Amino acid sequence: MEKKDIKKVLLLGSGALKIGQAGEFDYSGAQALKALKEEGIHSVLINPNIATVQTSKDVADTVYFQPVTPEFVERIIEKERPDGILLSFGGQTALNCGVELYEKGILEKYGVKVLGTPVQAIIDTEDRDLFVKKLDEIDVKTIKSEACSTVEEVQKAAHELGFPVILRAAYALGGLGSGFCDNEEQLLAQAEEAFSFSPQVLVEKSLKGWKEIEYEVVRDQYDNCITVCNMENFDPLGIHTGESIVVAPSQTLTNSEYHKLRALAIKIIRHIGIVGECNVQYALDPNSEDYRVIEVNARLSRSSALASKATGYPLAFVAAKLGLGYGLFDLKNSVTKTTSAFFEPALDYVVVKIPRWDLTKFHGVKRQLGSSMKSVGEVMAIGRTFEEALQKGLRMIGQGMHGFVENHEIKIADIATSLHEPTDMRVFVVSKALQMGYSVEQIHQLTKIDRWFLEKLKHIVNIDEQLHEYTHLSEVSEFMEPSEFKEYLQSPEVALLLRAAKVYGFSDFQIARAVGLEHRMKMEQAGLTIRKWRKMLGLVPTVNQIDTLAAEYPAQTNYLYLSYL
Repeated sequence: MEKKDIKKVLLLGSGALKIGQAGEFDYSGAQALKALKEEGIHSVLINPNIATVQTSKDVADTVYFQPVTPEFVERIIEKERPDGILLSFGGQTALNCGVELYEKGILEKYGVKVLGTPVQAIIDTEDRDLFVKKLDEIDVKTIKSEACSTVEEVQKAAHELGFPVILRAAYALGGLGSGFCDNEEQLLAQAEEAFSFSPQVLVEKSLKGWKEIEYEVVRDQYDNCITVCNMENFDPLGIHTGESIVVAPSQTLTNSEYHKLRALAIKIIRHIGIVGECNVQYALDPNSEDYRVIEVNARLSRSSALASKATGYPLAFVAAKLGLGYGLFDLKNSVTKTTSAFFEPALDYVVVKIPRWDLTKFHGVKRQLGSSMKSVGEVMAIGRTFEEALQKGLRMIGQGMHGFVENHEIKIADIATSLHEPTDMRVFVVSKALQMGYSVEQIHQLTKIDRWFLEKLKHIVNIDEQLHEYTHLSEVSEFMEPSEFKEYLQSPEVALLLRAAKVYGFSDFQIARAVGLEHRMKMEQAGLTIRKWRKMLGLVPTVNQIDTLAAEYPAQTNYLYLSYL
């Protein structure tokens, strides 16, 4: 079907409000609808979630607030008679629904063309057996696993692979039903749970402790490929990506590791035949360049929205255009309007995504984190340094924290156990451990978090400890003349320390608390006092902009950030 023949397109939007679907795919769907509108194509959206941007007035031409299930979608296809359908912008729910429509012959019955990635390519990535065979054809390593349909098969596979193993429910949202098993008892309990979510359960050899790396890759129908963004999990393999702090671009990879995984991602997307965007997840051995491909998402994922906002590259918008038949060389950079979209963004800043949980609202819930997702949202922070971005993000997660340090409200009973068995308070447990004198090596052995990240966190604690040595500042400011105090602030040791604190993400209140101002005045006044001192030093932030669609689509884009570096 030629581009000119596509007059009406059906888009399967994000599913109902639920962990693993809905909100995190709203950005992708809204951008795809924007691309269709720009082409003058009539868009039909199916999305039961009225709280999303994509269901707002004038974003889609026709909106159906119906469940994203084959029964409802078939009735809408029968009524609307679209020329094409987009499957990859509504997360796993939309993808599963699209595959079912294809297998039942509904799409063929009504002459609806799947735009973008062919359905067979989607099936090749979703069915574990097919996926492993597909990557074996090009000598790409995958995690050794067995697809099972009974508990007995699960037991047999686990004993063949050897404990520890991980169980995954196929075609499941947010890692539902998945978990690590160290023995037979855990295996049987986890298998029962996994089969309650899916008829197929995957038993895989555990690579717990390896690094988890992701690449966002784009390909057009002419076989042009680019990697838009690569990301690294703060936590090692064993914790669901949605539960982990994610950093873009990756910080701990060597140049060789980065380019090896990039080349593999392009090789994989070409072999599978994806048209549009996909996400490749790797497990990387921290002690060698050995790797395994964990999975390939042949759709826009939660990470895609993060990558789009982090780099300014409108992944979903471009993917929708590629699905309509354009090449990367046909599309323009959304900011310059003159250069091509056929480029790989370069970042001179660090982006950190931090998940947030509401586990305190539920009685009896297990706070331990694992391969099944429990987080209900996430924040994104941008800074010139990892420390700055992390501290900004921790202030935004809605848990009343002030950053990585100066959170007096946190009480941890058993530090060592909390480090070894991660919970939703993991990053703050690391903070407490560092403040109590745990070494970077001790924490690394308990958590397997890369030493680079731990050294950066230790750096924040070091600055905090230096600030605590200046608890006399508030007294000095009271008995000195303003001109004398300004001169004192401008002394190299004080000025450089305050500058370092701001460069590495300390808020004015954090500094005020560290130097003891909180005990002499109200909280708000303490922060304002530090601000006044900063201005005496000329220590003010600069406003930085990243390439984005912000001017055209401000509701969906984080495009300005403040920095002191």
